[in-house]
Amino acid sequence: MSALLSLSRLIDAISTGLGKLVMWLILAATAISAGNAIMRKAFSIGSNAYLEIQWYLFAAVFMLGVGYVMLKNAHVRIDFISTRLSKRTNAIIDAIGIVVFTIPLAAIMINLGWPVFYRAWMSGEMSQNAGGLIRWPVFLLVPLGFSLLIMQSVSELIKRVGFLTGHRAEPFTVEDDKTAEELLLEELAREAEARVSAVPAGKN
Repeated sequence: MSALLSLSRLIDAISTGLGKLVMWLILAATAISAGNAIMRKAFSIGSNAYLEIQWYLFAAVFMLGVGYVMLKNAHVRIDFISTRLSKRTNAIIDAIGIVVFTIPLAAIMINLGWPVFYRAWMSGEMSQNAGGLIRWPVFLLVPLGFSLLIMQSVSELIKRVGFLTGHRAEPFTVEDDKTAEELLLEELAREAEARVSAVPAGKN
């Protein structure tokens, strides 16, 4: 089990790195969108390539970030049900869902998406819009993104099994899962508590 948990940590590190890359893609998409709008309004200069690269980047954010979202346990859940269940029950449900639904669905999407990418790559398919971009990079995002989802699903399955077998204290990654606002509130609470403790008894 220790070897599997080490594999899980490696996968988590890869997903974390891709998650940080995706943040820069969001910035790039925003900058291109703003620049394109300024050039079009101010100088009447526009290009379909700028428009298409925006949705290429938008697609990349979703497909390359899917593993990071799963790592951070930020994917959609039915919270009013899951919060009423024990960690063990949630871990069992997660494990079943990963094996029965997530991995098979991702494998199907890879099987469907790969031929589309391959045909576009071999043919050099271009956008039908004047000045548009080559198509295969965005088509590649489908099998690549779902491959990343399978990879992170394996990591999450290892963690759930590790928890159920007593090899982990938590069924999912909890390190550094708090927002900056939550960490700031905790720090302020600790400082306030320390000041209260420092006041001598009987003084207000």
